[in-house]
Amino acid sequence: MTIKLIASGDRGAFRDLYETFKSRVYNTSFSYFQNAEEAEEVTQDIFLEVFRSSGKFKESASVSTWIYRITVNKCLDGLRHRNRKKRAGFLMSLFKRDTGELKVDLAHFISPERILENKEKSELLLISVSELPESQQTAFILSYIEDLPQKEISVIMNVSEKAVESLIQRAKGNLRKKLEIFNPNRRKTN
Repeated sequence: MTIKLIASGDRGAFRDLYETFKSRVYNTSFSYFQNAEEAEEVTQDIFLEVFRSSGKFKESASVSTWIYRITVNKCLDGLRHRNRKKRAGFLMSLFKRDTGELKVDLAHFISPERILENKEKSELLLISVSELPESQQTAFILSYIEDLPQKEISVIMNVSEKAVESLIQRAKGNLRKKLEIFNPNRRKTN
């Protein structure tokens, strides 16, 4: 098993694991921080933690679930400690100062059928997701951005599948409400 090899100090096994999971870990981190530099930094911290914790890995979970759990925990810890007043400054770092264009192609981080069509709405969506309660934010990111099944999300978050479903529904409802505030001309259709 790869994790046992990593625990024994096999750098090649660790490099292979890193190559396999680096994009998923970075994308998840970016979804939380919405800042490329912070996402890169936390991705390094995550893989350092994976290396350090490899001896504690229990085979009751899959390697990907274990890595996602470490990723989510590291991201949430980072968000808790980040100065909340700087949130707008971090979001602004996604855009070029001179043109206001996005530095990052959001299509790689948010599924095309979920992303709103124009930049302004995309900015509002990013802000709204970052303002969700932690558990809703995590469930939403893992479901809609990482496209994980609810069963795996429940293992990562250590909650029942019903709880995941509820968190996703509440997140979608909260996002709907937040986005309607910014678009008062939108008519409700029920």
